[in-house]
Amino acid sequence: MKLLITGGAGFVGTRLARTLLARGMLGGRTIEQLVLADQAPAQPELLADVRVQGRVGPLLAACESLRDDNFDGVFHLASAVSGECEADFELGLRSNLDSTRALLDALRARTQAGAPATRLVFSSSVAVFGPDPARPLPPQVADDTLPTPQTSYGTHKLVCEHLIADYTRKGFIDGRAARLMTVTVRPGRPNGAASSFFSGIIREPLAGEQAICPVSPEVSHPVSSPQRTVDGLIAVYEASRAQLGGRMALNLPALNVRVSEMLAALEAVAGPSVRARVRFVPDPTIQGIVAGWASGATAERAASLGLLPEHSFEDIIRAYIADNAANPAALKGLKA
Repeated sequence: MKLLITGGAGFVGTRLARTLLARGMLGGRTIEQLVLADQAPAQPELLADVRVQGRVGPLLAACESLRDDNFDGVFHLASAVSGECEADFELGLRSNLDSTRALLDALRARTQAGAPATRLVFSSSVAVFGPDPARPLPPQVADDTLPTPQTSYGTHKLVCEHLIADYTRKGFIDGRAARLMTVTVRPGRPNGAASSFFSGIIREPLAGEQAICPVSPEVSHPVSSPQRTVDGLIAVYEASRAQLGGRMALNLPALNVRVSEMLAALEAVAGPSVRARVRFVPDPTIQGIVAGWASGATAERAASLGLLPEHSFEDIIRAYIADNAANPAALKGLKA
């Protein structure tokens, strides 16, 4: 089979690609070709695999040519992130809405020409939920909680969810949308996401660096480890329509945790000196964005697919340490 991962050079896309290549199979079929499309090149070790092809450039410009590709499946991860969308409205529209519509239309053209409907998994977000005077957020958002996003990013994700559901209804694609929780701990440097600090307050102290937390210790949020996120995307791809229980988006599993609990877990795993590298410096802009987010989530439909959250945030930290065992710079704070 031939697969496409948009955003294939990003963190989640890279991890998904590695997992798929290691499995060698998806939905009972052998993976013969994996196309990683992004604005930056994919990792060299991935491109060294004979099954992998890299494509570099804006997705919107590439969608027309995708009509000539016989993709059996697509993981659509490419997106401008929350902070970028708030700072640059046009960028968000172009990267999130226009690109998704162009991708869907390329797949629709193939189906209308007689090809089988391509299976597509869209990475939506818990950001589709937000407080509204007419419909306050519950303590934990569920699969069937009314989405009322309070950011441009969340709005884009919700619009794409509905587009994918409608293209699926019409038989143009076999689409499914999985709402990702905030993925932590992400490696590397901070990105433009407003949620970036959820990784930074763990990643930087472990690397021996100071970290700033811009929100209150009492802020609660649903999070997930990178591997649980990837496992969720794959499970949603492989599930039958009956197993999914409908066309509409479903939440991936979440560990609901407060910032204070994250830092307590950091201290339990790495020690008080590592925890002491985190300082609280309020940022009104970030605080305003976070105030519109869900403080917790449930995922009953994902649980029916066998997907469950981590047992504790300590487990997430330990997984990050294990992932970076060969990267001394990422863990030098443990020895300081």
